[in-house]
Amino acid sequence: MAKITSNERNNLPDDKFALPGHKYPVEDAAHARNAKARAAQQVKAGNLSESDEKKVDAKANKVLKKS
Repeated sequence: MAKITSNERNNLPDDKFALPGHKYPVEDAAHARNAKARAAQQVKAGNLSESDEKKVDAKANKVLKKS
């Protein structure tokens, strides 16, 4: 996964993130896979709702060419 700086992340368009507020970047396949993994972890920890996890998964799946 390519690392991005804070400035680069802040300059990414909103559609490159799975959730509002620039959360869970999904600009490429590596970030999409990572977003899905992190969202699942956060659900288990009680920090993210299952509905938000589904949003992350759906957006990431589009990037990963899944339906």
